[in-house]
Amino acid sequence: MPTATFLWRIELRVPAQAIPHFEEALRPDCMSVSAFVEGSTNDPDADWRVEGLTGAEPDARAVALRLAKAARAFGIETPKARIHLVPPRDWAAENMADFPPLRVGRYFIHGSHFEGRPPAGRVAIQLDAGAAFGSGEHASTAACLMALDGLAKKRRFLKPLDLGCGSGILALAIAKTWRVRVLASDIDPIAIAVDVTTRNARVNGIGKLIRTACGPGYRSPGLARGAPYDLIAANILARPLVHMAGDLKRHLAPGGVAIVSGLLERDGRWVIAAHRHFGLKLIDTITVDGWQTLLMAR
Repeated sequence: MPTATFLWRIELRVPAQAIPHFEEALRPDCMSVSAFVEGSTNDPDADWRVEGLTGAEPDARAVALRLAKAARAFGIETPKARIHLVPPRDWAAENMADFPPLRVGRYFIHGSHFEGRPPAGRVAIQLDAGAAFGSGEHASTAACLMALDGLAKKRRFLKPLDLGCGSGILALAIAKTWRVRVLASDIDPIAIAVDVTTRNARVNGIGKLIRTACGPGYRSPGLARGAPYDLIAANILARPLVHMAGDLKRHLAPGGVAIVSGLLERDGRWVIAAHRHFGLKLIDTITVDGWQTLLMAR
């Protein structure tokens, strides 16, 4: 039976380049953190709304101190945070109602509420993202699916990693496309502790092909032991992608391919330069609605 849930929301507005600083500032209090553009993604001056959700009332003073620290690190005034109680809602039901079937390349993504028959010849993925990121609707996720569709026409992968798996959508797509075991890792406890990825894998009949891990970046338990990987999908954000470029190189097998995503188009050169510094080569780019996805090879 559906249950209504009380949540607290912390929201603030910041410049695009400052998003990673303030997302990290909210993570200690929040079970999920997201960013939404206030206008066009192609407008370099557009502000972004950073929003965190938590099941308990956050400590306003502690939040203010972390935001002030993030603002000093980025060199801007501390943004004003709005903390308020969200009325009780059935989040799972709303997520499904707002999630129409989606076609991206060979993939047909749908929720459990979809009562039709997936189109013939498509790789059908049933997905209920819940509070974890990744329904296929976001431009960066859609571009990653496009990249997987293109790669599937050229080669086979045997040892893939989905870093920052969220709902598990990319891990599911990889497992269904190549019928191989995938390691899906995320720093967000919601994506693992609530078993969103594992549950979605079981619903899709590929539970035995998905192994999950929770931890910071490439320091997730078991991730190093499984290296090197011939395919790495990392749909995160520009700043952590830059910081982890060396780790990606060390965990990517010679001849392997990395799908690097979650960056705005204007951050592309920065992220490309960071990976080229470690000897990786850019082999393709996919841009959707101002968001850029890079295919890098070792």
